[in-house]
Amino acid sequence: MDMLTTHTDATLIEELGRRIAATRVDRGLTQAALAFEAGISKRTLERLESGDSIQLAGFLRVLRALGLTQNLNALLPVAAESPMRLLEVAAKPRRRARGKPQRGEKPPFRWGDQ
Repeated sequence: MDMLTTHTDATLIEELGRRIAATRVDRGLTQAALAFEAGISKRTLERLESGDSIQLAGFLRVLRALGLTQNLNALLPVAAESPMRLLEVAAKPRRRARGKPQRGEKPPFRWGDQ
């Protein structure tokens, strides 16, 4: 079991902040440079790296500036189609449409009509 699955929200946010800071430092970026590239304030980035909560849009901007958005697929994979839905899609499409009865034609039989 992954150690992060048992953490609280606060400790997960702190860990994300530490990882963002470590990635930024490994790439030789200052907080000001990354904040500018992400389109957020330096203070917002400081809050993120220190483990404070920020808006999700700001977090996504930082991930995009660091080139990490492709990792979101591992975090939240695309849901697979259900087998029933695949069968529905694979079913033959209708080839004819039943229009309104023409003048002089009887309408189709319906239960209860006598």
